[in-house]
Amino acid sequence: MTNFSVNRRQAVRCLAASPALSLLKPLCTQEAEASGRPEALGVRLQDEPEPAAQRGAALPTQSAADEKTKTKNRRFRTALVPSAVGIRLSQQEAIAAARQYGFEAVEPQIDYLARLSDDELAVLREQMAQAGLVWSAAGLPVDFRGAEERFAEGLKRLPDYARQLRRIGVDRVGTYIQPVHRQLTYLENFRLHVARFRAMAEVLGEFGIRLGIEYVGPKRSWTAGRYPFIHTLKELRELIEAIANPAVGFTLDSWHWYTAGETTADILALPGKDVLIVHLNDAPAGIPVDEQVDSVRELPLATGVIDMKGFLGALVEIGFEGPAYIEPFKAELRRLPTEKALALVAESMKKCIALIES
Repeated sequence: MTNFSVNRRQAVRCLAASPALSLLKPLCTQEAEASGRPEALGVRLQDEPEPAAQRGAALPTQSAADEKTKTKNRRFRTALVPSAVGIRLSQQEAIAAARQYGFEAVEPQIDYLARLSDDELAVLREQMAQAGLVWSAAGLPVDFRGAEERFAEGLKRLPDYARQLRRIGVDRVGTYIQPVHRQLTYLENFRLHVARFRAMAEVLGEFGIRLGIEYVGPKRSWTAGRYPFIHTLKELRELIEAIANPAVGFTLDSWHWYTAGETTADILALPGKDVLIVHLNDAPAGIPVDEQVDSVRELPLATGVIDMKGFLGALVEIGFEGPAYIEPFKAELRRLPTEKALALVAESMKKCIALIES
């Protein structure tokens, strides 16, 4: 197996020593991106899991973050993001559902919102203000993983997209990094990501838009190809430091935090202002952490495998102010009637908030 720890250190050293970064022409045409996550390749490892105390699993004792949270107030907003749950709603339906079920932010549908006139957008903003709602986060419409030509095309269109985001009132976008590559070494892939994210951040930053990057933690994902890539929070911090643009920050996911074997201390080491987006979910019970599959998750607190109280408590402690939403990747949830699925998601979110506000 590739010694990814050594490769990561080499990448950072070489990058620091290099006077300039050039865009690499990636050899990505065979990359397993069809599903967006490489775990579909089905690698199964039998490594013995680490103790629960080291893997983000729920513990019977209260963490230091929990104790400190008693004197802190929650600043982040609970968000309804129907696309993350597998629910199809129009923008108006999403706003109405967010209001009905007690959410504080809602997913923006950029294609729809961009077609509204200034007057129509002002009316919509007033409706949201009366409901106590703000926008959550938008997606990143640039293919930064593929061929150079496709990246260049997306980058060329990015200013118009960012201009629309500012007009609509959306101040952040999010994306994730694939944790493996079949052809690019860690160093090659690191340089590629630094160059491309830096180019995108320069555009977004001009319009006051920030970019939250998410790592993918499951072992079955980052061992599914020849060259493992960033799959821990520490490695993501190295990438963001190398990008060196204040428009770039973190998207944290309780699932990836758990599967990467991280603790509340890893979150507490982050500046709260640089955590831009948070995803909440739980893991299936009875499965060793190294055998968890990225596309099979649970609603937060459904199993108690992930230490949700510690995770959220640490976010409160660092002063995270962005949107937090549920992303369960649960097929059964997608098959439910819309109202039933919304009720379950809302109930799960309320339980999460109760952990840190009780």
